[in-house]
Amino acid sequence: SHYIINHLNMKTLVEKINAGFEAFAKDAAAQVESGNKAAGARARKVSLELEKLLKEFRKNSIAAAK
Repeated sequence: SHYIINHLNMKTLVEKINAGFEAFAKDAAAQVESGNKAAGARARKVSLELEKLLKEFRKNSIAAAK
């Protein structure tokens, strides 16, 4: 049961990371290609969220590997 709970958490985490990367890529491209400052601010905000999610993924992944 611990595996199932962890597996669901990881699945949700990966979905959030993928959605975050998608949003980041879109906004970062808008900043780079058209100098869109609002998009740059959104990309920076998402990058902070991604940093937290990626750390969480790493922690869970290491725990699952034990």
